[in-house]
Amino acid sequence: MMARARVARSFPASSAIDRATYDPEMKALDIFYAGGDRYCYFGVPQEVYDALCAAPSAGAFVNQIVKPHFRYQIESRRRRFRPAEDES
Repeated sequence: MMARARVARSFPASSAIDRATYDPEMKALDIFYAGGDRYCYFGVPQEVYDALCAAPSAGAFVNQIVKPHFRYQIESRRRRFRPAEDES
């Protein structure tokens, strides 16, 4: 079985968005926010992902174009480290 091609891009100039990945076969856009949350938007055309990558402000583009028009699912931020074990 062949692995699907995912396209990834980071947004170092954005204070809101860390990175985004796009699956053209599934038309799924995953946006990883600076705070750690991941939103997966469904039914996103390739043209919208391309426009996001070219936008002068990734955060503004997502707020104006992506959020109001595409269904999404939120994956809450992940813990990067396991909590300390209680030694009592």
